[in-house]
Amino acid sequence: MLTVVSVIVSYLIGAISFSYLITKKIKKIDIRKTGSGNAGATNTLRVLGVGPAIGVLILDVMKGVAAVLIARSFGLTDWAVALSGLFAVIGHDFPVYYGFKGGKGVATTIGVFFMIMPFDALMAGIITILIIVISRFVSVGSLFFLLFTPVLGCILGNYSPAVLAAVFLITALGYYQHRGNITRLLHGKENKIGRKKSQA
Repeated sequence: MLTVVSVIVSYLIGAISFSYLITKKIKKIDIRKTGSGNAGATNTLRVLGVGPAIGVLILDVMKGVAAVLIARSFGLTDWAVALSGLFAVIGHDFPVYYGFKGGKGVATTIGVFFMIMPFDALMAGIITILIIVISRFVSVGSLFFLLFTPVLGCILGNYSPAVLAAVFLITALGYYQHRGNITRLLHGKENKIGRKKSQA
C-alpha cells in the first residue's frame, strides 16, 4: 500500500509544470505553444532567459529528488524507490493538471538518477556538460546522460536487477520523448544553444 501511495504522490509532484506556471506568470503565455513547444528548462531559456530557466531547472530536478526522498521516508525497498522516481518522470512528461502534455523529463530524471546512483550520475553529468559546451546541442547531452548513467550503474554499481530495470525504463521514456530531437539530429536540423530560430 505504501508503494502505491508513493507512486501516486510521486506522479502528482512530477506533474507540476514549473516552466508552464512561471511562463504563464511572467509572459501570460503557454510555453507549450511557443519556442520548441516543450515544457522544460531549455525552452524556458529560449522564451524567458537565463534566470527563469535556471529556476525551472532546479525546481524540476527537485521533483525527482522529492519523489525518492518520500519513497525512502516510507521505508520502501530500493526497487520501489526507483519506481517512484520513474513515476515522477512520467508525471512531468504526461501531467494530469495540463492535459497530459508536458516536457521531456530530463531535469526530473537528473534528480532521480543522482539520488539513486549518485556516483554514476555525477560521472555522466560531468561528461554531459562538456558535450553540451562543445557541441552546443542540449539534446545530445541529454541523450548521453539518459543512457550513460544507467550503463555506468551496470558496470560500476551493485544495484539489483529491479532497480536497473526501473532506471532503464526512465532512459527509454526519455529517448521516446526525444524522438523529434533524434530525427532532427540525424537530418542536421537540430537547433543549437544561442540560435534564435525555434525548433519546429
